[in-house]
Amino acid sequence: MKKFRKVLDGLTTSSPGGTIGSPSCGSAAGTPTAAPTPREIDVQETLVSENFQLCKTVRHGFPYQPTALAFDPVQKILAIGSRSGGVRILGRPGVDCYCQHESGAAVLQLQFLINEGALVTACADDTLHLWNLRQRRPAVLHSLKFNRERITFCHLPFQSKWLYVGTERGNTHIVNIESFILSGYVIMWNKAIELSTKTHPGPVVHLSDSPKDEGKLLIGFESGTIVQWDLRAKKADFRIYYDEAIHSVSWHHEGKQFMCSHSDGSLTLWNLRNTTRPFQVTFPHGKIQKDGRKESCKPILKVEYKTSRSSEPFVIFSGGLSYDKAGRRPTLTIMHGKAITVLEMDYPIVEFMVLCETPYNNEVQEPYAVVVLLEKDLIVVDLTQSNFPVFENPYPMDIHESPVTCTAYFADCPPDIIPILYSIGAKHKKTGYSQKEWPISGGTWTLGSHTYPEIIITGHADGSIKFWDASAITLQMLYKLKTSKVFEKPKPGEGRAAELVEEDPFAVQMVSWCPQSRIFCVVGISAHIILYRFSKYDANTQIVSLEVRLQCESEDVISPSENENNPCFSEQGSHSPQPHHQHPASPGNRTPEGIKDSIPCLKVKDRVVRVPPGYQSELVIQLLWVDGEPPQQITSLDINSAYGLLAFGNCNGVAVVDYLQKTILLCMSTLDLYGAADPYQRLTRSPRRNRQSTSGLTELTDNQQSIDMERSKSPTSGHASRRAMLQQLHGVTMYSHDEHHTTASYCWSERESRENSFSRSRSSSVSSIDRDTKEAVTTLQFGESYGRKSDALPTPCLWVGTSLGVVLLIPMSIPTDQEERMEEPVTIGPSGAVLMLKSSVLRFAFLDLVGALIQSPYEVWRDLNAPEDPDRPRRRKLVHFSPSSSQDACGDGHLAVVCSERQAKVFLMPSQSCLFVHNITESSFVLRADVVSVCNSVCLACFCANGHVMTLSLPSLRPLMDVNYLPLTDMRIARTFCFTNGGQALYLSSPTEIQRITYSQEMCDNLQEMLGELFTPIETPEAQNRGFLKGFFGGNAHTFDREELFGEAAAGKASRSLAQHIPGQGGVEGMKVAASGAVGELARARIALDERGQRLGELEERTALMMTSAETFSKHAHELMLKCKDKKWYQF
Repeated sequence: MKKFRKVLDGLTTSSPGGTIGSPSCGSAAGTPTAAPTPREIDVQETLVSENFQLCKTVRHGFPYQPTALAFDPVQKILAIGSRSGGVRILGRPGVDCYCQHESGAAVLQLQFLINEGALVTACADDTLHLWNLRQRRPAVLHSLKFNRERITFCHLPFQSKWLYVGTERGNTHIVNIESFILSGYVIMWNKAIELSTKTHPGPVVHLSDSPKDEGKLLIGFESGTIVQWDLRAKKADFRIYYDEAIHSVSWHHEGKQFMCSHSDGSLTLWNLRNTTRPFQVTFPHGKIQKDGRKESCKPILKVEYKTSRSSEPFVIFSGGLSYDKAGRRPTLTIMHGKAITVLEMDYPIVEFMVLCETPYNNEVQEPYAVVVLLEKDLIVVDLTQSNFPVFENPYPMDIHESPVTCTAYFADCPPDIIPILYSIGAKHKKTGYSQKEWPISGGTWTLGSHTYPEIIITGHADGSIKFWDASAITLQMLYKLKTSKVFEKPKPGEGRAAELVEEDPFAVQMVSWCPQSRIFCVVGISAHIILYRFSKYDANTQIVSLEVRLQCESEDVISPSENENNPCFSEQGSHSPQPHHQHPASPGNRTPEGIKDSIPCLKVKDRVVRVPPGYQSELVIQLLWVDGEPPQQITSLDINSAYGLLAFGNCNGVAVVDYLQKTILLCMSTLDLYGAADPYQRLTRSPRRNRQSTSGLTELTDNQQSIDMERSKSPTSGHASRRAMLQQLHGVTMYSHDEHHTTASYCWSERESRENSFSRSRSSSVSSIDRDTKEAVTTLQFGESYGRKSDALPTPCLWVGTSLGVVLLIPMSIPTDQEERMEEPVTIGPSGAVLMLKSSVLRFAFLDLVGALIQSPYEVWRDLNAPEDPDRPRRRKLVHFSPSSSQDACGDGHLAVVCSERQAKVFLMPSQSCLFVHNITESSFVLRADVVSVCNSVCLACFCANGHVMTLSLPSLRPLMDVNYLPLTDMRIARTFCFTNGGQALYLSSPTEIQRITYSQEMCDNLQEMLGELFTPIETPEAQNRGFLKGFFGGNAHTFDREELFGEAAAGKASRSLAQHIPGQGGVEGMKVAASGAVGELARARIALDERGQRLGELEERTALMMTSAETFSKHAHELMLKCKDKKWYQF
């Protein structure tokens, strides 16, 4: 514990970011008068750097760009591999684990060691990895890197320790799973095929052991060649040469037949008695045309042939549709006897797998479900019912149903909010699912002791909002809200909305939620704000619409000489925002300016609508087009339920709306707010009138100069790179003020493929914003504060932060009586204090004089649609956290924490003295900053554009943690990163996945008990008694000993240059999170011994090579001696 004391005795700040043009320093602390009185602020800071550690906790959502699928039929867990080298392992709800290959190479194939708690992954960099799943965070035990051959297919027989690996050259290698070393036994492609064959058979596309005899290996080559290789005799039993390329092979469980799928859309059934031609050829989707020929069909990429005791066998395959119809959806076909069922999918099929009751391939399979991995979804089909319903997916696989455009994270919510949202959302759930339990039910997970209510909110491109229960590191959808229902459907190609954003006019840019009052606000891309109230009852409602003019043009900026005591706009006409002293627009009417283009982007429904229980829209605020110019995007928003006020701002100015009286209180440019206290000198420019088309998705020119370099050109251009970034962050065009633009349409899904990193240069339209002196309002915060130095008591204030680093305080007078509040107007005074920071202001927070966070006042939730109770009238109940109500010893006043893109400052109010300054970064800029509670204290958490996550103590702004978490941040992460209380944060790690992280040491320590166990000890089911006759005639399947064939004694060693064994580094990481002490030490010692053993093995091999070399030299010397023994000297 460390104490920070600062005597404020006529203190003046000497920081470079000190206020300009405002007397913010030099007054006494805690006294409203100008007479300096020595006063001591005593804040005991409890947070130290040991309280912080950064680590990933859990990843939610659908694996992005999936490539492979595997299932353990005994443990009942599923693994999904992805193109970026990630592996997701799923079991029962709560059992969800994410692993990442260090190489980042795509996962080609996955193979479980069934019921062994291990997984083999084959990656595109031709490396095999063995993962240990017997720990909560899986780790790589061994890796084997192939140097000369490309891996194409792997097969691991049940209860075998020898993995068959097929390669692009057509060879088959065998790997010992325990040691991860290659066997000397190799099936070369030229031995597998006949010597007379003139062409190469192509890569190995299939490997499987015969159900009848494990000593027989079926090898499928891409060209259509199939070979059954006798592993004991080291020769081919039979060879099949078929003229169509093979995609997959599947055995009948008796081992007498197998089925192949081909590139021409056909299925061939082969009988081992006669392999000269197929026993049966079918084109399941091929029709016979008029000329008698079969129509051409697409390839059948995979087929599975599964038997059942009680019914006909199942033949399940993907693809194979005819080419006759363009744009047909991908299909999975289930052939059961004579019945053919075609299941249409929303996305292309990546892989599917039939789940069977038995892990043994020589028993009746009894299939009960099919797992279908699509490009953007995971579906499980119930095979036990004739209509093949799908199971309800318990995992949150639909986060990306519409692209995520913004996120919000709330920890420690009121405990009653989650059940209420769930009960409302449950009424709208889809029906028609299978009644059976979810079949992927492996692993164990228990609710940890360190849990509290958490909610994640995601906003989407289609205007939908999703509320998720994120308690206890799980994610479950609670409630979905569609903001588009407030508006009339825009007709395609018509109206201003079509010109502004054709693809997604309702896309959500930001949300503001007060969990206590349940007031919810949404900012949309079409410059609109929707305010929602929560009700448990349905209602008939008329949506109130307010239209606000907040548009400025460059010619309205006047020279500094004219700036004295004048409004900042030359004419009180079409170009100025509506001043707050004008009569505000009445609900539903447009501001009367008489301009033909004075219309909003979207049309609000003007009729009475029936709204279901849940969030119900009460007010819509829209910015208007002015003189052919579209409204600027809204950049900041704050709402306060106790005040009944909503404030928002953009790059033109700020507006305040009274949502109780449905009136506009203030609508003013940033320059107007300053009055005569403008700290900047602004120059006039001659406006240009050329129209220029830009796109919100434009690649920001080919010039590769980084944003950070351009930011340093001028002191006032620091905010613009954030604008440049916001242009990409929100997928919208940021209009410059000295040029007029029309916009092209954009699409969120296209954006995702184009956003990479911040090191992009900017377009001319963004650069012009750099040169513009207009200020965007970047952050807003309502709270009880002191608007002026002379204030003796705190009053409601609006803190305004701008892109030039200026902080403005606007004091307000709000009637306290409920009746007066609904009738008397709220008055807003002229701007009070002006404070300064470096770069764009991001966040405000208020602390009392003992360093505790002051919460914003709020109204306790009341259901306005509930039936009237005469005994208990519905009155507003307000909860205030005024700084004056803190302990008497602390006196009056409070601390204001202000964070910008470069700097953080702590001010003492009302004296406005700057107590602490910290320059957060010089080379980068802060993207997200939040004041959060951690370990019963508060700190400032920041996320920078260079990927650093840092925390600062409060109020002293001491650095507590600085971790280079993400080496290069892309736009998606920047747009969605957010901190919350309890030391947690999240961001969108891919377009389909949410990554949650913690920066709390306590959370990291407790993470092990919060995660699920992937492996649970289960008895392996016994093989069925095959009977005397079957055992007698069915071959010697159970007497086959692979060790005798593949072991070093029989097969020798493989060439060292063929593959390189790499010991797993992940084992050490697994130990770090395991229990410390003797167990950890033993594990480390075992790894050290493994490494020592490997080095000794290498030494032994080198010694053997030297001995062989010496023997060869000795032999040659002896031969030379014998040759020269009887020769005379003259014969040499």
